[in-house]
Amino acid sequence: MTRVASLYLPHLAIERLRRLERPRALPEPQRAPELPVDDDPGACSVPRGGGWRPGARWARDDGARAVIEEQAAALPLHQQPTMRELGRRSEAAEHPFKRSPSIAGGRVAAPHPMPVPTAHMVPMILAEQAGQRHVITAACPAALSLGLSPGMAVTQARALVPDLDVRPADPSADRSVLDGLALHAVRHWTPTASPSGADGLWIELTGAAHLHGGEERFCRRLIRFCRRCGYSASVAVAGTPGAAHALARFGRDGISVVPSGGEAQALAGLPPAALRLTPEALTAAGRFGLDRIADLLPLPRGPLARRLGLASVRRLDEALGRVPEPIVPVVPEETPMARRRLLEPIGTAEAIEHVIHDLLADMILLLQERGVGARALLLIMERIDGSEQRLAIGTSRPTRDAAHFARLFHLRIEKIDPGDGIEAMRLAATRTDPLGATTFAASLAGDDAPPDVATLVDQLAGRVGDDALFTAAPVESDVPERAVRRASPLAAPTGWPAWRRPVRLLRRPEPLVGVLALLPDAPPRRFTWRGQVHAVVAGDGPERIHGEWWRRDGEVWAVRDYFLVEDDTGARFWLFRRGDGVDGATGDLSWYLHGLFG
Repeated sequence: MTRVASLYLPHLAIERLRRLERPRALPEPQRAPELPVDDDPGACSVPRGGGWRPGARWARDDGARAVIEEQAAALPLHQQPTMRELGRRSEAAEHPFKRSPSIAGGRVAAPHPMPVPTAHMVPMILAEQAGQRHVITAACPAALSLGLSPGMAVTQARALVPDLDVRPADPSADRSVLDGLALHAVRHWTPTASPSGADGLWIELTGAAHLHGGEERFCRRLIRFCRRCGYSASVAVAGTPGAAHALARFGRDGISVVPSGGEAQALAGLPPAALRLTPEALTAAGRFGLDRIADLLPLPRGPLARRLGLASVRRLDEALGRVPEPIVPVVPEETPMARRRLLEPIGTAEAIEHVIHDLLADMILLLQERGVGARALLLIMERIDGSEQRLAIGTSRPTRDAAHFARLFHLRIEKIDPGDGIEAMRLAATRTDPLGATTFAASLAGDDAPPDVATLVDQLAGRVGDDALFTAAPVESDVPERAVRRASPLAAPTGWPAWRRPVRLLRRPEPLVGVLALLPDAPPRRFTWRGQVHAVVAGDGPERIHGEWWRRDGEVWAVRDYFLVEDDTGARFWLFRRGDGVDGATGDLSWYLHGLFG
């Protein structure tokens, strides 16, 4: 008997953005009330300062401990106390509905309270371009109450609600949230889960509902789980994916549990749109007066297929269980890992490198089977005292070159502290990328192939650090200090502007004093920088750059006039004046040096 739960997140895109907006002022934590202190609590089984855990009376002496262990072993398996109750070091597993960092996009972030919707909150909509116009893809509850709905043009929405917060839609980010939620479901709730469209999830509960206390209790806990993550949700459980999908989105209750065989009765009062019909089929259904699914059930399949299409009949049969609708499950990808447990502890660099070579040989075989290359490897060494040593390396490109990995580990072998000895070693590929074929057309034609500097970059990064190697890449910004960013050392950035820019750009523009210049367009004739006076013999400009008004209010009227000047010693400078020299709102007419040529 198949049982499927459909999770519906109606405001996923809006609430994802709300989660990214931290509140301006976090509420002050309330102090717990101080309880009265009893100076004379009386006789206690736990001696003060004895180091015993409260309740572990049996752990005082070895004799009592042995008696308790014998009594516990004599009980049936289902009645034996847990290891935690016996005072052992073993801990219980994490709660399956505990909030998982993977749902937030793969990056662990500190939880923060969600902004509470208020009456004065500005309505928010998400829009994307469709042809020559922008249409709404999602709207918050406040916007929906004002008559704004998905599919409406943004210009019409602005005419209805002038004070409207319009954000660009990001379907890929919404999809990543659903993928993370599906992976969490597969790892904690059920073996089969899959995203259902762009706003929900299918969770197959066949043979797994009793592990969570039944279907209804599972639904309540799932709703609370989503609420803790910051998402409003509704859940429906039915015998078919189509019925559960329809009840979760068009049902009246937030939690709907339909017994097996009752799908037709539960779906009878819902509109045909609940069956995921095409817009053409919905238009035809409205033209023929088919306003409910109950109107479709008694009709013969032949006339219904001619009116609404064969796909609509199949959707109806899938919802009623007459035709199977398979769920393509999400399969979590396991991290490639190679292990070696040693017969005797080792502690020398030569022995450690020998085991590393064996681990790399096993890892290369795993990577070849999956068709990927490693970008980051993590070596975990277990010492005989129970502690672990970790050593990580990274590469600029995915590769399966074992010799290259061995050289990178050799550069950091001195950072390993074996202690009294290492008894086990593990090698995990924490980051992998697809690795395809390499083109050898240039070398086959007799030409010299361009040198591959990836191995050199990896070795230099192993010595000086990953952050010390980078290249410059352009950014679409007119402000010079925002127009360049750091990029990977092997990146080939394009799109450099044709404007003349200095070779050396100062980290922060430095102020100039004693500037002599004619307003508004003449370059300076003299200025003092770092205590030295420079007499200008030639100049070019101005090049006017306006502030980026969409970033902050202070740049709405801001103006910079840049000049390229040369002094009497031949040095060339790139300096600017704040303001256009006419309107005082554009700047205070102060001068700054921003870069040097040559």
